[in-house]
Amino acid sequence: MSFIRTATTARSAAAAARRFSTEAPAQKKSNNLALYLMGAGIAGIGGYFYFSNVQKPKQTKSPLDPDNWVDFKLKKVIPYNHNTSRFVFELPNGQASLLPISSCVIVKSSDPEALKDANGKPVVRPYTPISHSDKEGELEFLIKGYETGLASKHIHGLKEGDKLSIKGPIPKWPWKQNEFEEVGLIGGGSGITPLYQILKHALPDPSNKTKFKLIFANIAPADILLKEEFDEWKKKYPNNFDVVYTVDKPTPDWKGPSGYINAELIKKEIASPELKEKTKIFICGPPGQVDAIAGKKAGMKQGELGGILKQLGYTEDQVYKF
Repeated sequence: MSFIRTATTARSAAAAARRFSTEAPAQKKSNNLALYLMGAGIAGIGGYFYFSNVQKPKQTKSPLDPDNWVDFKLKKVIPYNHNTSRFVFELPNGQASLLPISSCVIVKSSDPEALKDANGKPVVRPYTPISHSDKEGELEFLIKGYETGLASKHIHGLKEGDKLSIKGPIPKWPWKQNEFEEVGLIGGGSGITPLYQILKHALPDPSNKTKFKLIFANIAPADILLKEEFDEWKKKYPNNFDVVYTVDKPTPDWKGPSGYINAELIKKEIASPELKEKTKIFICGPPGQVDAIAGKKAGMKQGELGGILKQLGYTEDQVYKF
């Protein structure tokens, strides 16, 4: 607005000078004033763009705390399918989570009386965020609600503005770009999130040379989480990513594999154990699935390798269980 008024003033001054031709000095003075004011306006606009483009200080500390519980406000809930929703929590001051790849967090109720087990102890559960670690102001989870799941039922009962206590990050596999030539990913149900976290980080990187193959098992086609993203990545990164879906209860129009993940499917789709240190298999899913494919986890530890992967000749160094 100040620039428009300046230009208008300048035009008025020039018109007045033309009407009174005998006042040549005044004309010169008016023109000088107009030029001065216009210059000042341009300088002001330039200053605005300069200061508006100044980069913010680089964030060095996460708003999350691995040693203490921090309450975060639920910003929005986005329904995903019949039993799953996206839960977006607000990070203070537009900060990013800065979660390392790969890692998870643990959550509990902000109300110490609201979420307890049969023994009266607070229920604590791990969840892997699906938002990018550099996403400013938001931490997003994709959470399926289970009838017998105390934590998931509590979270699905939250409303926008409610809070949830979060502690983390809890580091998992320390991902290094191009550490492996081929990576096999085996996921089941909501266990897809840590595998998704790796893919979301690795695939868009122009330097990525690793080839990823995902086998994703679900009960029915309607239960397949993040399918839109996986299908998009398959088109966008055809030389580095492929995905195979299998379901227990196929619909009449289902064209992919059906039934549990078996040795035949893994042998067909996943890189051979003969690649040795050049390949890695990551698996995450229901305990029964992980046990059948890779052997039981020993609490927070990996446990011995077993199941189908051991039968096919993979070694413990080639397999990681989330």
